[in-house]
Amino acid sequence: MVGNPNSGKSSLFNELTGLNQKVGNFPGVTVDKKTGVCKINQDLTVNFIDLPGTYSLYPKRSDEWVAYKVLLNQDKDVKPYMVLLVADASNLKRNLLFCSQIIDLKIPVVVALTMMDLAKQKGTQIDIAGLERELGVSIVPVNPRKNKGIPQLKKAIEIAHQNLHIAPYKDFINSQTLAGESIAAIQNYLPNLSKYTAIHYLINHENFLLDKNTQDAIEQIEIDTKFNPTKTQAEEIMQRYSRIKHIMQQTVVESDPLQKALLTEKLDTILLHRTWGYLILVAVLFILFQSVFFLAQFPMDWIDGGFSKMSLWLTTVLPAGWFIDLFINGILAGLSGILVFVPQIMILFGLITILEDTGYMARISFLSDKLMRKVGLNGKSVMPMISGYACAVPAIMSARNIENKKERLLTILITPLMSCSARLPVYTILIALVIPSKFYLGFISLQGMVMMLLYLFSTFIALLVSYILKWFIKSTERSYFILELPMYRNPRWKNALQTMLEKAKIFVFDAGKVIMIISILLWGLSTYGPKNKMAAVTTTYDALVSQNPTQAAVFNKQRNTALLENSYAGILGKTIEPAIKPLGYDWKIGIALVTSFAAREVFVGTMATLYSVGEEANDNTLKQKMAAAIKSDGSKVYSLATGLSLMIFYMLAMQCMSTLAIVKRETKTWKWPIFQLVYMTGLAYLLSWMVYTIFK
Repeated sequence: MVGNPNSGKSSLFNELTGLNQKVGNFPGVTVDKKTGVCKINQDLTVNFIDLPGTYSLYPKRSDEWVAYKVLLNQDKDVKPYMVLLVADASNLKRNLLFCSQIIDLKIPVVVALTMMDLAKQKGTQIDIAGLERELGVSIVPVNPRKNKGIPQLKKAIEIAHQNLHIAPYKDFINSQTLAGESIAAIQNYLPNLSKYTAIHYLINHENFLLDKNTQDAIEQIEIDTKFNPTKTQAEEIMQRYSRIKHIMQQTVVESDPLQKALLTEKLDTILLHRTWGYLILVAVLFILFQSVFFLAQFPMDWIDGGFSKMSLWLTTVLPAGWFIDLFINGILAGLSGILVFVPQIMILFGLITILEDTGYMARISFLSDKLMRKVGLNGKSVMPMISGYACAVPAIMSARNIENKKERLLTILITPLMSCSARLPVYTILIALVIPSKFYLGFISLQGMVMMLLYLFSTFIALLVSYILKWFIKSTERSYFILELPMYRNPRWKNALQTMLEKAKIFVFDAGKVIMIISILLWGLSTYGPKNKMAAVTTTYDALVSQNPTQAAVFNKQRNTALLENSYAGILGKTIEPAIKPLGYDWKIGIALVTSFAAREVFVGTMATLYSVGEEANDNTLKQKMAAAIKSDGSKVYSLATGLSLMIFYMLAMQCMSTLAIVKRETKTWKWPIFQLVYMTGLAYLLSWMVYTIFK
């Protein structure tokens, strides 16, 4: 399966293959290899390979090279038997360029025409039968979202398989006028090549799976015939568009382009304005984070309160014992630390999906290109950075479409600084603890403003780091930025809902597994310790209670605290406390810093476990327990200074093993992940210390 980016190829692939999919990697490159099985009829089962989207057969990016080599039969593992080409009916002229190139390779081709509904909205009418005659291949209109045209497409694939539909003999271009002598020489040496394939052997044979004798022979042909690859490529594109213009005139009726573009252009005049565009962008982000806080507040309170009441009730009805203690203070506390943040994560991803669906996300890339270039990046870096708000792992992988190696490396190095969804639970609990729940003008939340500032500040730091690193990472490659601005469309609410549910599921099951395991381990480390120390604490407080029975409740609370301090977790926290004390942290926060290296969101689960183990049974929420925590001198543990310092630390520190692993995979060296770990942790410590010093 091939096609231009955003042509609906992935949707069609998913519809055809359903659950029969596998995702791997093409050998030697970090490009996903999606394969899937589809039953065409009782006797024919097809193995589909979804190749990366590309605009033409002249590759520049690594993913385009993957598609190119497969189509030119130069991939040692993937040999194309037939091509299902997905074309966007609403952008038919641009899609026909790639389509005509594929047809000229003389591989059996079936065209799936998507976005017919969008083409109709734009006033475009396509004569399918006439287009089939002009191109010489089967064309089937499909709508994978509504399961329309799929049986017809399967029938067309079956017919092509039975050789009842053969690719046209005549090429779309005049090879004789392009490089006739060179092509003839190549075909004389390699008789099985089509004329158009011969052109690609002349241009890119150095990257093909050819023996040395063949490579030398092609080089000699280029010299003897004075072959000019740049001139040939330019003339080919001109010839193709000339033929495509004729085909469009014969088979396509378009509405007045001025009338069609009117609404989009009017909106772009405002949204891409050099002043208003940026103000609108800030306003959109403001509304986004205000909504995350306001809309999620009520379900979060219900979940948090519900778990607190459930824990208290279970404590009163279940018999005392280590297993019940593990269940309530380990498993249940960890589970509450997972589920309480699901509403915020769902709302954030739902709103981001709506922005993508409307076409506004592409405008953000366009607006940001000028700023990005000043710090050593380009507009294509914006999408990985925005994706970094969700998760750094897929965001770093999406940097593959940045052609310039220096800009790609810079994007990879700074993307983990963007405030990902794993930081959201940490921000939420800390903001609720140290920032008053105030509203200005009746609707502007102070807590929402702080949340927005955290995201903006992380973006500012990322850009600043990129600006500094650009002077140390050298490159001679030229950089360019070409972006297709999509039409404005109504958001697909069903798609937004599916994304919300999918992200919630990923958080609960993927992050949740880590949180639960660490919560259970932490319960064990917090409950048990060296026998002599734990016995000494028990003996001391038993004596105090027997001497002063009226003060039993006070002594029991002190006993729990002393037992926690002398547990294995307490010893670990006390060991690292001197290093983190300048930041305003106590030993419990120290334990959370260690456990949350696996995943940042573990911080909340750690706090839930520590404050459950160290406290008497009550129906207080985690926020209430943390707010009541005090140091040995009687001051609050979570003061404004400590809270802000902790937010800055979690904003900047590299506390994600998965991110380090993916950076190693993408850069093929441990040098850059180690560099990230050192510079991000050092930066986090320095700025956290500065913030604590200023606000204490």
